[in-house]
Amino acid sequence: MIAMTDTLEQWQYFASPIYSIEKPEFLTDVLAASNDVLRQVRKEKKPDDIYPVTMGGFNNEPRITSFWDYTINTGWNILREQGYVMEGLETYFTEFWCQQHDKYSSMEYHLHGDCKLVAFYFLECPKDPPRLVIHDPRPGKVMSPLREADVNVVSPASSAINFTPKPGTLMFANAWLPHSFTRNSSVKPFKFIHMNIDTRPFATQVCHPPTAEIV
Repeated sequence: MIAMTDTLEQWQYFASPIYSIEKPEFLTDVLAASNDVLRQVRKEKKPDDIYPVTMGGFNNEPRITSFWDYTINTGWNILREQGYVMEGLETYFTEFWCQQHDKYSSMEYHLHGDCKLVAFYFLECPKDPPRLVIHDPRPGKVMSPLREADVNVVSPASSAINFTPKPGTLMFANAWLPHSFTRNSSVKPFKFIHMNIDTRPFATQVCHPPTAEIV
């Protein structure tokens, strides 16, 4: 080992922010609406034995209007806080669907190139639930890795970060961040809402109400 006698000045740029907030006040209504959708989907199509996941999208559902508004406006605030010009733009859901992952189901590594943000709202989580995994989005680093000294320590060497879901937790990330879920090892289902958020010009000036403070 070479002794360090100088102190390097350090900068860290090109951050990959991930946001989380506890919003249990929406849980009862969103779960009830999701269960209705999931029951209808499972009635029409039996879950696959190889991919035991049930998914159903929402249209106009009055029970979750408050959650819908809060989430979409928080997305607008996130993008503005990140430094994007948001004046003249509104955020909207390109996709909004509930998922039930039964035993052995998982979600493979992927990202979304057709929207700006992804969001997750967790509804039911078994003991030791599947982890939400956010993967390093930098292809250059991924193609030329070094072995991490300790995979349990978050550092610039980390290739992925995982989060343990909890009912009532709402999370956001930029859509260009690859993400996945580990396998559900429980006989109890794992349920959440998956949302994709994009931007578009609005025809009429709107006032976005305050939502969560971004820290």
